[in-house]
Amino acid sequence: MKFICSQKNLSASINIVQKAVSTKTTLPILKGILIETCGQKLKLVGTDLEVGIEHYIEANIVSEGSIVISSRLLGDIIRKLPDADVEVEVDETNNITIRCENSEFTLIGQPSIEFPELPAIEEENIYEIPQDLLKNMIRQTAFATALDETRPILTGVLMEIQEGIINMVALDGYRLSLRQGNIKTDFNNKAVIPGKTLNEIHRILSEEENSKVEIFFTDKHVLFQMANVRIISRLLEGEFINYKQIIPKEFKSRVKVKTRDLLDSIERASLLAREGKNNLIKFSVKDEMMTITSNAEIGRVFENLRIELEGEDIDIGFNSKYFLDALKILDSDEIYLDFTTNVSPCIIKPTDTNNYTYLVLPVRLAG
Repeated sequence: MKFICSQKNLSASINIVQKAVSTKTTLPILKGILIETCGQKLKLVGTDLEVGIEHYIEANIVSEGSIVISSRLLGDIIRKLPDADVEVEVDETNNITIRCENSEFTLIGQPSIEFPELPAIEEENIYEIPQDLLKNMIRQTAFATALDETRPILTGVLMEIQEGIINMVALDGYRLSLRQGNIKTDFNNKAVIPGKTLNEIHRILSEEENSKVEIFFTDKHVLFQMANVRIISRLLEGEFINYKQIIPKEFKSRVKVKTRDLLDSIERASLLAREGKNNLIKFSVKDEMMTITSNAEIGRVFENLRIELEGEDIDIGFNSKYFLDALKILDSDEIYLDFTTNVSPCIIKPTDTNNYTYLVLPVRLAG
């Protein structure tokens, strides 16, 4: 095999497929990137058997072939080369020579026959979604997946497509994040996609409104396809929690507050809250004022915020981290905080759209 391509394109391609390469695997072949000629293009593939990424780039193919090269080593070498054409040549014994201007590297590769094939996915029942919308939906949900593997289904995000509406839902037992969007399709579907997969897709997606992502499902896998990239992931098995039952339908107290002001106040209060055991902050809502307090052995903090209150006064406690996570991903200037009782979930919603709902459980206050 022999090909010539630009250092920039090759480096960018390695960077994309490396996102699927495992560093912890006991199988040496999975620590490598498969490089294969495909007509007049070059295909790079990385996989950890859970998720696989294929990327195609333009190249001058001198002779066809394929090879597996150490991902870490290849990435480091190509990144350090000058911005010029890179020539890669592989002989019959899997020796690889990389040349660029005044540099020459010789590496030992592995035969591609040992590299696992990515699952084949029938490209029918296509769902098309703008890249910027999918990127935003992932940003506003995947952070709320569980990190604990004891309930594997909660480490994923439910993607639910029904009658032209796409919902993405994540929950970890302490909070729930729901983002809604519109999609043109006649097909309904639902599947749970690993949070790790979606986080990698988020890094690859662009924010262009006109660029589309094509999504295809099988019973066990999902394929995301865009421009020159294909990402194939296994789906999580099991029944996702009926999230609609968890979200309260009514409230007794509704607070309207500026997002940035609340974020800044909680960040300051959490400087002391994190000195305690559970990042506890307390909201005291009365009339047109919300007081945020935090007590720790080393001191106390009080924050006062102007609000608009509809309904009853309330005192309620929260883990500050769960509140901050939501406030950081909200794009609206003002939000509603809906409360029922001081032991019931709080619902956070933007005031200017109905496409996002965040639920967070309170912490019981002593006394």
